[in-house]
Amino acid sequence: MIEAEDLTVHAPGRSLGGRVLLREVTLGVAAGEVLAVVGPNGAGKSTLLRVLAGELRPAAGRAAFAGQALQDWPARALAQRRAVVSQRVALAFPLTVVEVVAIGRLPWLGTPEAARDEAAIASALRRAGVAALAGRSYATLSGGEQQRVQLARALAQLDGAAAPAALLLDEPTASLDAGHRGALLGLLRDLAGAGTAVLVVLHDLNEASFVADRAAILQAGGCVGLGPPAEALEPGLLRRVYGLPFRQSLDGALLPDFAAARSAVP
Repeated sequence: MIEAEDLTVHAPGRSLGGRVLLREVTLGVAAGEVLAVVGPNGAGKSTLLRVLAGELRPAAGRAAFAGQALQDWPARALAQRRAVVSQRVALAFPLTVVEVVAIGRLPWLGTPEAARDEAAIASALRRAGVAALAGRSYATLSGGEQQRVQLARALAQLDGAAAPAALLLDEPTASLDAGHRGALLGLLRDLAGAGTAVLVVLHDLNEASFVADRAAILQAGGCVGLGPPAEALEPGLLRRVYGLPFRQSLDGALLPDFAAARSAVP
């Protein structure tokens, strides 16, 4: 469904001998699957998502959606099957929450699916838990509320999409409290259960263990682990990647030893 084959990306403005942001990364996300991408800061997680979203062209390798190279997809056709939730979205105009969510329906303008706009927007607001904010100014919302509104926009965009559809999210839980994190992760599982391919960048390894069918671990631009979370998120590998010890509790939770990290600081 979503495919990355030997993706290599160089830092903008650098020569081919400059810093590599991604190095020969190969992975895929099937319809009905959640793939969680984890790794330390600067590992290349957001760069990978931007390439798979079609926002960034790789220096080498291939990014594809539904078996077709991203550059061969008409922009509108791709937007009708794939939605993206970025870390931060700046708006140039003062819009209400419902107006922001309605932006997600633009790919359907002039199509028979446009008749569903009102119902799609209402459903998206409800599923993202922001229906009570519909009339509020987007600019006055907290970071977590804005993140949930952006999720609603993506849900509205995919309403009516031909199956299978795909949703890509970059650290969607970063600004959320525990309750809203749990609700969002549950929603991602529901979307996958309905056949959507979900790729989500996460920092919390336990969130990745809960939500993902498979986890990919990035380090310094390369994929150093890929598989079911119970296998990929192995404490020995995590120690090498993050530079501090991890242990696994009896219930399977991954616990970093922050005291050991502190004692290692000169």
